[in-house]
Amino acid sequence: MKNLLLLLLIFLIHTHVSAQMGVGAKKPAKAQMLFDGSKEMLHEKWTYWKGPRLKAELPIKWQIVKDPVDEGFAMNSNDPAAAGGLYGAADIVTKQEFRDFRLHVEFLVQNEGGNSGVYLQNRYEIQILDGDYGLHGMAAIINEHLPTVQAYNGTGKWNAYDIMFRAARFKNGQLTEKARVTVYFNGQKIHEDKEIQQVWGGPNSGLDGGNDGGKGITDLPGGIKLQAEGHDVLYRNIWIREMKLNKKSTDFR
Repeated sequence: MKNLLLLLLIFLIHTHVSAQMGVGAKKPAKAQMLFDGSKEMLHEKWTYWKGPRLKAELPIKWQIVKDPVDEGFAMNSNDPAAAGGLYGAADIVTKQEFRDFRLHVEFLVQNEGGNSGVYLQNRYEIQILDGDYGLHGMAAIINEHLPTVQAYNGTGKWNAYDIMFRAARFKNGQLTEKARVTVYFNGQKIHEDKEIQQVWGGPNSGLDGGNDGGKGITDLPGGIKLQAEGHDVLYRNIWIREMKLNKKSTDFR
């Protein structure tokens, strides 16, 4: 009887966690919604990142569009100011800044070669790039870690990143532990507790990108940033839960 109850408990825990991962995952009670498909939430919680290449002007020009697959609405990252792949020209970032967190982001690439990216703390990019599987390709921790599983659903379909992130640690102003991250892609683990070395892409890419070639990480929180690259990449159902990860680990589930 005890064994049966234990198995039931494990099943219920697994089912509960699984329901909070992958496409369509529901926001847990302790998390906050960052984008629910509405124009109101877009303008309430997001702004343009004021980086050195900023060309866009408020209000945000990302369009709210009908969800091409399901009911509801999404936002399109194809801001006219970023035409030609000018990353940093019209990227949007949350007004609130974060340290440790659990993040859920759903995206849909409408056309072949579609390009965008999810930035953790406006520093570390989890790549979105259709048709490329490599260190600069889909689901890579850009330029550092290749995803262990190719879990991309393809163009015209919704995909989901579920991310546990632990910010870099400092003591007396000195970096003592680098940032760490675990990523699930459409419910499959693709990065397990990976250490992130630096910010890539220079000053136009995000916080600290121009600081010592991206290696000069500072002890500052940062927002969740979505990249505009002149492509029709849609986003929906974005939520986050602030965490306090005391242990040097980001693995979950």
